[in-house]
Amino acid sequence: MLTEETVAEAARAAGISPPARFFPVIGSTNSELARMAEAGALEWSVVAAGHQSAGKGRLGRSWISSPGSSLIVSFLLRPQVDPPETALVTLAVGAAAALAVQSACGVEARCKWPNDLEVKGRKLGGILVEAKVLEGRLTYAVVGVGLNLMQRREDFPPELRESATSVVIEGGRPDPAALLRDVLANARRLCDTSRPGFRYETLVAYRGLCDTIGRDVRATTTSGDQVEGRAVEVGDSGELVVQTVSSPETVAFGEVVHLG
Repeated sequence: MLTEETVAEAARAAGISPPARFFPVIGSTNSELARMAEAGALEWSVVAAGHQSAGKGRLGRSWISSPGSSLIVSFLLRPQVDPPETALVTLAVGAAAALAVQSACGVEARCKWPNDLEVKGRKLGGILVEAKVLEGRLTYAVVGVGLNLMQRREDFPPELRESATSVVIEGGRPDPAALLRDVLANARRLCDTSRPGFRYETLVAYRGLCDTIGRDVRATTTSGDQVEGRAVEVGDSGELVVQTVSSPETVAFGEVVHLG
C-alpha cells in the first residue's frame, strides 16, 4: 500500500521536486490535479490515491478498482507542443508505463494503441490525458495512469475476467512504490517536450512496445466511422495507419479492437 511518505519518496527518486500528494480515497486524481493546475500548480505535481470513488476512463467511461488493488496516479505537464500533438504525450506515457511494469514488476507489458497497456492480449491498465486549450494554446495536460496490481481473477466483474489481468495474475511483483517510482522516472525522460528529440524518441520507444502494429484491427473513430484492416504503422503524429482492402486509412483518435 502507498502512503504519503512512499509517494513523496518515489517522486524524489524520480527527480521530481514539486509536491507529491497521496489520498487514501479521492473522487478522481485527474480532477484533483486539474483543480490544482487551475490554481497554478507546478509542472510535475503528483497526486496518487489508494482508491477512486469517481475514477475516469477514456471516452467518458469510468475507471473502477477495489481499494488498494491498483496503482492510481496523475501528474501535471505543461507541454511545449501544439494541441494536436497531445497524442504524442499519450504515447510517451504509455511507453513509460510499459517499461516501468517490466522493470519494477517483472511483467512483460505491451502497449495497445492509443492508450491501453496489455499483457498477452489482456488489459493491465490505461492512460488518460486531459488537456486544457486556451486561445489555441495548450496550457496544461493532466496525465492519469491506472495499473492493475493486486487483483485476482475473481476480483474482476464476470464480464471482464477473460479480458483483464493484473501484475499478480501474471506472476509479477506487485510493488506499488517501485512501480510509481519507475513510471515517474520514465515519464520524466520521455515526456520532456522541450527537448529537440521528443517526437523521435517517443515514437521509437512506443513503436517498439506497440502490440497493435502488425495486427488485424477494427478502429472506430469518434465520429462513429469504422475502419478495418491491418495496422501497419504508428505515424509521426501518433496516428494509427490501417491498411484496408482498398487503401491505407489514418485514424487520429478512436477505439481499436484487435481482431487477430
